[in-house]
Amino acid sequence: MAVATTRSLEELCINSIRFLAIDAVEKSKSGHPGLPMGAAPMAFVLWDKFMRFNPKNPKWFNRDRFVLSAGHGCMLQYALMHLVGYDSVTIDDIKQFRQWESRTPGHPENFETDGIEVTTGPLGQGICNGVGLAMAEAHLAAKFNKPDLTLVDHYTYVILGDGCNMEGVSGEACSLAGHLGLGKLIALYDDNHISIDGSTDLAFTEDVAKRFEAYGWHVQHVEEGNTDLEGIAKAIEAAKAVTDKPSLIKVTTTIGYGSPNKNNTAGVHGAPLGSDENKLTRENLGWEFEPFVVPDDALDHMRKAVERGASLEAEWNEAWAQYKTKYADEAAELERLWSGKLPDGWDKVLPTYTPEDKTLASRKHSENCLNALAPVLPELIGGSADLTHSNLTELKGFGDFQPGQYQNRNIRFGVREHGMGAICNGIALHGSGLIPYGATFLVFTDYMRAAIRLSALSRAGVIWVMTHDSIALGEDGPTHQPVETIASLRTIPNLTVLRPADGTETSGAYKVAIQNANQNRPTLLALSRQGLPNLAGSSIAGVEKGAYAVVDCDGTPDLILIGTGSEVNLCVQAAEQLTGEGKKVRVVSMPSWELFEAQDAAYKESVLPKSVTKRLVVEAGVTFGWCKYAGAEGDILGVDRFGASAPGGVCLEKFGFTVENVVAKAKALG
Repeated sequence: MAVATTRSLEELCINSIRFLAIDAVEKSKSGHPGLPMGAAPMAFVLWDKFMRFNPKNPKWFNRDRFVLSAGHGCMLQYALMHLVGYDSVTIDDIKQFRQWESRTPGHPENFETDGIEVTTGPLGQGICNGVGLAMAEAHLAAKFNKPDLTLVDHYTYVILGDGCNMEGVSGEACSLAGHLGLGKLIALYDDNHISIDGSTDLAFTEDVAKRFEAYGWHVQHVEEGNTDLEGIAKAIEAAKAVTDKPSLIKVTTTIGYGSPNKNNTAGVHGAPLGSDENKLTRENLGWEFEPFVVPDDALDHMRKAVERGASLEAEWNEAWAQYKTKYADEAAELERLWSGKLPDGWDKVLPTYTPEDKTLASRKHSENCLNALAPVLPELIGGSADLTHSNLTELKGFGDFQPGQYQNRNIRFGVREHGMGAICNGIALHGSGLIPYGATFLVFTDYMRAAIRLSALSRAGVIWVMTHDSIALGEDGPTHQPVETIASLRTIPNLTVLRPADGTETSGAYKVAIQNANQNRPTLLALSRQGLPNLAGSSIAGVEKGAYAVVDCDGTPDLILIGTGSEVNLCVQAAEQLTGEGKKVRVVSMPSWELFEAQDAAYKESVLPKSVTKRLVVEAGVTFGWCKYAGAEGDILGVDRFGASAPGGVCLEKFGFTVENVVAKAKALG
């Protein structure tokens, strides 16, 4: 490898990025220096010559979005952010890389560091988030731009690596991006041929460029990514000129560039260089500066981004002022979206029901809610993983989001659950107030669990609409019956899981979900395939509390029956029989553990008094976790095995979900 000897300003800036990464990883004794060392040239060209952003206002709406999909190389992004003048990444923050409560954690986290758009690290997620960001831009541009005023006009840039391209989720989302023709999505592929195990030739020999061409992307190759800055710039210019396809720029680099002994090895991927190699690398690249010292010339050049960004934002603000004058209604809608304020009275459109109303599946009630909300919440956008007519998630009259029709709001994700999940996270984190929803069968959340977990971690206000929620879905059998799924989802912090019992509770679930999304929190709805009778005592307000008495008695109850979803009606019928036999019975509907646990102690005691120890929980899923509410003297009717292929009613009967069995188990408590 040739020794870098020239001290051009560009090389000085690039080496400043490299050595901030090297020094931070060395001080932390932990991290991934190899990617920043190799990808510094492409990142410098992108940030210095192309990206439009304002370091002093990371939330400026029309900024270009940048995603480091290969999040393990986050010191690349932290170094860039410090050099261009983000207040969120000072030199002290760089020195605190990977430390407790640092703003420079071990992978980029949008909720910790202003200027980080999405949380990356699990490989492949970031490029998929980028697809979502680009879809959000395309939707808003189609909806709000005018022939004489372009208000929404920004790019999404992604740096991804070999690992991202190996993960299947990236293929799902990038395939969809190609179909959609997202011309403002530009991905730079750090083609360095090294992963943790060693050379990618051990397991990864496909032609990635041809794969992306097959997806419908515009593809280029910069063969000398270590030094050919002009070639990188020309490739980005060419990518921007292609408006009807997303672009992949394969940039071949050397991981750990500049390290005499560790470059192009797995040893530089995920470990500090070590003091000896650190010294040799400084000598090799002619870097005479002490750790964490940035030469003035480099800092002065990079900090020009502050003035440039202020000018770009001021120019945009002038257009915004004209827009507000000429297109007052659209401007008012945009301002409301940005502010995060929901329209006054939006929840009044949610339907409520009486026992006389028709028995419907909660997935059908969900469809009614979505279509009641769509006209009053223009921010609502989403779709299903090729199950639209099973999940019942179509927004009627709002068209399909397709090339040339980006203003429409029904997204056809195809059979791509995992990609759908990560794309929805990107849409939610675009910062424009959009509320995305994604739908599939509940059991298939296993395909997209990583994305659901990241929605909770990164505070993405996504609504997950999951149908076919139990053994009652019937004949499709145990492969499709999610006996353990709800229990596992309830273990994810910051995720609200709701299993409504009827139409009114489904409306309550949507009220919670929209409010959560508006407060940057995801919600998952578990909805039935089979019809559910509407209960006399159900309420939207009760759902908001997480648990409440849907049937009560005078005084302190002898027995409390606790149910969720379709099983609440079983409890209600059992209570009627037990009451007729002289028992004082309360039926508690508990659609959400998380919401109930958020209530104060007095409310929780009012619903589940400690003095009432005879409790029976009824849910058609595994019993895991319910002991907290059943108590030591209570019991749980659940399904601690896989389901069976049979009509739904037969499955419920065979597994004991009958009024007779609920009554018998209640009596057995004494």
